[in-house]
Amino acid sequence: MSHTLSFPVPSAVGSLDQYIQSVNRIPLLTEKEESDLAHSFRENEDLDAARKLVMSHLRLVVAIARGYLGYGLPHADLIQEGNVGLMKAVKRFDPDRGVRLVSFAIHWIKAEIHEYIVKNWRLVKIATTKAQRKLFFNLRGLKASSSTLQGEEVRTIAEQLGVKPEEVREMETRLSGGDVALESGPEDEEERFAPIAYLADPHAEPSEVIAQREYARLQDSGLHEALAALDDRSRTIVQRRWLAEGDAATLHELAAEYGVSAERIRQIEAKAMQKMRTQLVALA
Repeated sequence: MSHTLSFPVPSAVGSLDQYIQSVNRIPLLTEKEESDLAHSFRENEDLDAARKLVMSHLRLVVAIARGYLGYGLPHADLIQEGNVGLMKAVKRFDPDRGVRLVSFAIHWIKAEIHEYIVKNWRLVKIATTKAQRKLFFNLRGLKASSSTLQGEEVRTIAEQLGVKPEEVREMETRLSGGDVALESGPEDEEERFAPIAYLADPHAEPSEVIAQREYARLQDSGLHEALAALDDRSRTIVQRRWLAEGDAATLHELAAEYGVSAERIRQIEAKAMQKMRTQLVALA
């Protein structure tokens, strides 16, 4: 179905804002219209009916994708992945179950976006087990504040998600790796907790200094070696998507440059990232 259906994408209508305005103008379907279209698609393979079902729910994808912007991935790419999930939902939707498509599609849209984030948020995956995935997508929402979790809150979250308290603390540490101020401001009373207070002691033990230098060397040279192992096209795609100084290129931008589909660019990127991960693990 994904090869024959077409709908607006950001690169086709201009800016992302224009795309969002465009899909928000698409009329919503009544329950009867939705049921009629779904039956037409299921019984007659009416692709025009499927297209109308997809189009009327594109605004839902935009709304869901917006909730994942905190992971630092391009909004347009999150929307595209959500659209893939929406099409999968339309293909599997059964109108006779008495459930509206919007309720059924949410699961598929989120599942596709989750998979994309886990694969691409960082070069090396940080959520590889079922417990880690639960924490990765739920921890921020369960925290009462942006402060570091305390003992009782850790235990409560662990019970809610059915994971171990130490797994909660580990994921919180992983997710807190964003940009922070190096020094505390004048209004901060607890200056000793500013990141600058944790800079390495210049008189650290020699063995620790050597280990840190070796780790840094492996990170730097390892990345270069992993990139060098790729073919020219794959290397360019990874560099433009993840290592660019300015704004990262979107799947659609690269697809237009190479004359292929955005899905093909995504496949090349995924294969290249997997090859790089294997290379980096071998060097560790």
